[in-house]
Amino acid sequence: MANKFYITTPIYYPSGKFHIGTAYSTVVAESLKRYHELKGEDSYMLTGTDEHGQKIQTVAEKLGETPKEYVDKMAKAAKELWAKMNIKYDDFIRTTDERHEKVVQKIFDRFMEQGDIYKGYYEGLYCVPCETFFTETQLVDGKCPDCGREVVPMKEEAYFFNMKKYADRLLKYYDEHPDFVKPDYRKQEMINNFIKPGLEDLCVSRTSFDWGVKVLKDPKHVVYVWVDALTNYITALGYLSDDDTLFKKYWPADVHVVGKDIARFHLIYWPIFLMALNLPLPKTVFVHNWIMMKDGKMSKSKGNVIYPEQLIDRYGLDATKYFLLREMPSSQDGIFTPESFIDRYNFDLCNDLSNLLNRTVSMVNKYFEGQVPKYNGTPNAVDKELEDYCIEQIKKFEEKINNFEIANSLQEIWNLVARTNKYIDETAPWTLAKEEKTEELKSVMYHLIENLRKIAILIKPFMDDTSEKILKQIGIQDLNLKTWKSLLDYDKLENIKVIEKAEPMYMRLDAEKEIGYIKDLMMKK
Repeated sequence: MANKFYITTPIYYPSGKFHIGTAYSTVVAESLKRYHELKGEDSYMLTGTDEHGQKIQTVAEKLGETPKEYVDKMAKAAKELWAKMNIKYDDFIRTTDERHEKVVQKIFDRFMEQGDIYKGYYEGLYCVPCETFFTETQLVDGKCPDCGREVVPMKEEAYFFNMKKYADRLLKYYDEHPDFVKPDYRKQEMINNFIKPGLEDLCVSRTSFDWGVKVLKDPKHVVYVWVDALTNYITALGYLSDDDTLFKKYWPADVHVVGKDIARFHLIYWPIFLMALNLPLPKTVFVHNWIMMKDGKMSKSKGNVIYPEQLIDRYGLDATKYFLLREMPSSQDGIFTPESFIDRYNFDLCNDLSNLLNRTVSMVNKYFEGQVPKYNGTPNAVDKELEDYCIEQIKKFEEKINNFEIANSLQEIWNLVARTNKYIDETAPWTLAKEEKTEELKSVMYHLIENLRKIAILIKPFMDDTSEKILKQIGIQDLNLKTWKSLLDYDKLENIKVIEKAEPMYMRLDAEKEIGYIKDLMMKK
């Protein structure tokens, strides 16, 4: 189906409360979903929780709960957070769902029947938090290369997936599908670090704990995390179930959004599993970086964790989402600091965007009693330059977001905000009014309202509430004037009346006070 868009977040491991790093993945995925919806595509978003494994069993035991009691509580908390963040997902998959477990068993059986899986013994160095075995050479300073924690020697009977069988086929797929991995350098990391040195066969079952999906033909084994977790993207759509309507409609996924810590699993193991199942691969796996603190990764022991609820309650949802999306470069980790958060709020949202709206609405009220003048269709040189710039920015925005450069796509919108503010200074409406240059003044007011309409549409996937506030204040009620395809129009506004009194969307914050407030939040254990 050409006009569909299926996007997924990682399914999150609920071993603790979700911080802003987890929220980032979900906000990115949902923003992309909203963008494609705005363009008229049938969009479907999946998120969920990865609920099996040794770490969950251990955490639950420490709390005096059964694993199921614990994951039920955590899944509920995840759904409450996404509701607070107004995340409009279409399905929430839990790996403890019967619909998922049954299909995982069928998939495992199929792999066994095809000879993709064999039984052996695993003896190696195991990272419990990452639920991954490593060889000595893969360790970094003797510790887990993914999370930096201690590893422990372990030996147990296990089933293995024959990864080597598919290695050449995967490399060929990489070559023939340049859009499969974004950004591109992640693909080279996989080739150089894992495939070229010799792809290790993957341990796909465990016997040392029992909190997992049982292997039907050998029930002392539970299916190991990555066969269980990765297959959620197809089990949620009904693959190998009685009703596979959604699977037929939406698979292959258009985008998997994942953090760099699970890139290897999505760029090597998952495509190989799909090849073994003879299924098409997702069109793109978008691997994003982490949100870090100045002193490294977020951790409670360091006193540097920030949770999305804390920012939302004080500064609003849109400001929180805007910061997360704007601060994450595509080529390196983003850094959260209280100073950068307050700067984005005061400068980008208050000074640039809110001020532009406020000034424009006030001037339309002052000069034309709130009635937006009609466009005369013959722009002067300054107006024409603004129109051309605006159309160019829309194209740049689309190029960036279609290439998953989220922060850069927002930068293109703010370039348009800045250019529109500059246009006010260039045209000096107050001078035009004083000199009674009415036709020129009409054109300026029209172009300001029109640019605000376009800005509101462009930010809608990221900041829905702010977008609606702009459209309401400038009097845009016609749904046809809120569509993506209306962005290129410059002559459709008629009988538009702005609100009687401009309402500031963002009020400037006392920087010193708010920076101190956020620092206090981060120190709370």
